[in-house]
Amino acid sequence: MDYPLLNVFWTVTWVFLWVMWFMLLFRIIGDIFRDDSMSGWGKAGWTVFVVIVPFLGCFVYLIARGKGMGQRELNRARQNEQEFQEYIRAAAVASGGTTDHAAALGKLAELKNHGDITAAEYEQAKQKVLAG
Repeated sequence: MDYPLLNVFWTVTWVFLWVMWFMLLFRIIGDIFRDDSMSGWGKAGWTVFVVIVPFLGCFVYLIARGKGMGQRELNRARQNEQEFQEYIRAAAVASGGTTDHAAALGKLAELKNHGDITAAEYEQAKQKVLAG
């Protein structure tokens, strides 16, 4: 074993920085292509800048458009959540239930979990909701 502990530390550090660099590079390139507000020429220009001069290109991109990256990611997450909720509502209606029944059952379960109604009252109310 001719590899000192400090060399192991530096090797691990460099591997970590290398992986982090590639993650940042892919994140920036993904943000460039997902940004609908940027023109095709803008996307091409940023991509060439980031690929040809990677360190400078990434740092300039983060300075110029870094705040927008987070905002665009947040908007995408909100849109995905909204689409998921719409899908769940549509699936509930398509399976024969209505969203009113689902909402009522959800409220009943919440009341039961908080201890506002007993298990017997919950079952009775659930039967009424499912029957009507």
